[in-house]
Amino acid sequence: MAAQVHGFQTEVTKLLKLLANSLYSNKEIFLRELISNASDAVDKLRFLSIQDPELTKDDPLFRIRVKADEKAGTLTISDNGIGMTLEEANEHLGTIAKSGTEEFFQNLSKDQAKASQLIGQFGVGFYSAFIVADKVTVISRSAKAGPDEAVRWESDGSGTYTSETVTKEGRGTDVILTLKDTEKEFLSEWTLREVITKYSDHISTPVWLWEKETPADEKKDAEPVWHWVQVNDAKALWTLPPKDIKDEQYREFYKHISHDYSDPLCWAHNRVEGDLEYTSLLYVPKEAPWDLYSREREGGLKLYVQRVFIMDNADAFLPNYLRFVKGLVDTADLPLNVSREILQDSPVTRKLKKAVTKRALAMIGKLAGEKEKYAEFWAQFGRVMKEGPVEDYSNRDEVMKLLRFASTKSGTAAQDVSLEDYVKRCPEKQKNIYYLTAGSYEAAANSPYLERLKKKGVEVLLLSDRVDEWLMANVPEFEGKKFVSATASDLDLGELEDKDEKEKKDEAAKAHKGIVERLKKALGDKVSDVRVTDRLTDSPCCVVGNRDQMLTPQMRRMLEAAGQPVPEEKYALEINPEHPLIGRAAAETDDAKFGEWANFILSEALLADQGTLKDPSAFVKSLNALLLK
Repeated sequence: MAAQVHGFQTEVTKLLKLLANSLYSNKEIFLRELISNASDAVDKLRFLSIQDPELTKDDPLFRIRVKADEKAGTLTISDNGIGMTLEEANEHLGTIAKSGTEEFFQNLSKDQAKASQLIGQFGVGFYSAFIVADKVTVISRSAKAGPDEAVRWESDGSGTYTSETVTKEGRGTDVILTLKDTEKEFLSEWTLREVITKYSDHISTPVWLWEKETPADEKKDAEPVWHWVQVNDAKALWTLPPKDIKDEQYREFYKHISHDYSDPLCWAHNRVEGDLEYTSLLYVPKEAPWDLYSREREGGLKLYVQRVFIMDNADAFLPNYLRFVKGLVDTADLPLNVSREILQDSPVTRKLKKAVTKRALAMIGKLAGEKEKYAEFWAQFGRVMKEGPVEDYSNRDEVMKLLRFASTKSGTAAQDVSLEDYVKRCPEKQKNIYYLTAGSYEAAANSPYLERLKKKGVEVLLLSDRVDEWLMANVPEFEGKKFVSATASDLDLGELEDKDEKEKKDEAAKAHKGIVERLKKALGDKVSDVRVTDRLTDSPCCVVGNRDQMLTPQMRRMLEAAGQPVPEEKYALEINPEHPLIGRAAAETDDAKFGEWANFILSEALLADQGTLKDPSAFVKSLNALLLK
């Protein structure tokens, strides 16, 4: 079959350009990526051979080989793993099968300074070969295919590649790099040994390096002897005692299993024996994956059964809100032929999920003790963690302790206040946890609903993430204190409110009954009620929903942004009768002009509460008219 020329997927071409510009300072990672891919190919075949031993009958010993050819200027990484067919090579090497990649690369191209960091989130994989190579040739034969059904794939990374059917004796894949003239250092045995030892020592498949050994013969013209030398320990890292593993080994193993470019933020390694026997090695990445909020994203841990790799992205062992956690689970309590369907219904899986979730939360809880590191973590994964108390009822209390919020005490947008800290600071008489949701931190921090609470020194949580509204609607309390919205129509301060204040409020309502009645008449069915309030000290007015109100302003905004129909709801108008604006309206004797004032006051309150109006031009006209008068 003659070689056919194919064009790379657009995203692949963009990735190749960015790799050349952004990762050049750490170019040696190409070898780590290619060896990791080879290790994955071996793991997959090892699993398949359990059910079909014929696949490995002719070559039962798994291995990865690295060989440099100085004369040809090539470096070859070979494995005897699962291999590829022609169709698989075109699919896996010519396209990136991830939804949202176009948008990802658009964002990545906007900020070249952050490009390498973002590429790390994406995973560079096979394409990192083009950092050091002018040309990359792949010769591969599937373990299920015959010698004449192998494939040769080749590209110089310029936008196209060729592929054709060829003959290959053994199964597996050879990746042949024709190195750039500036990258000949990777033909050095010493350099290759150093890089392999640094990045791939933990891989359970033996990695062999083609090395020369000069005979002890003292003859000057003695020819060197070439042979294969194993350069890694080939011991599965997670099977070793944690005390024998260095931090650097943990970091490199993380990069191997995640294909991330950055170090992890933290990790936890546990071995458990008893009714349930398993080992878990969990990591928290430093950066959130670029597709963390994509519905099509595949997350989960690597699953091993008795050290045999079973599957990637096993999502049955962690709840969805912990989908950013990387790592593996190795157990002897599941069968080697376990499938995803069996995992979902297995009682062993349920027990493992419960145990591994506890381990993950304990790891994050330990990280919470390091304030600066936890701030990094929260900036990346805080919104996802807020899904936890609703999704994971059995661990609700533990997850709630890990949440962080902005508050009126902190005075900044930084979400660094824990619920435990809030409760500790509460006055003895305070029985509730007060919060306010808004479209942004600034809107929450400057909300008129806070005025009375601030005056009394009550701390209020300021919530502006989209998930906050959903969280508060589903979490009633924390450590015996109820969550109460600052916008509640019947805001109850309990023992914080003394008798004198209540009497003053009742007196004010009686004294300003006239303006209340006039506003009710002028506004008619635009409002459900008009009343005097004591929640305001600096602002003239606000609107509050009814106790049985279906949607909060934040939820209304979210639905409207999503194009969803939003039911009409009437609000009660609350006024601060001591404010000059209310006094000015009350002084107006002409009913028509008073009606203008009434509508203006209501529009102002709605604008402050919801951030928008149905008819902003009408509001501007009424404002101009009142200013001119």
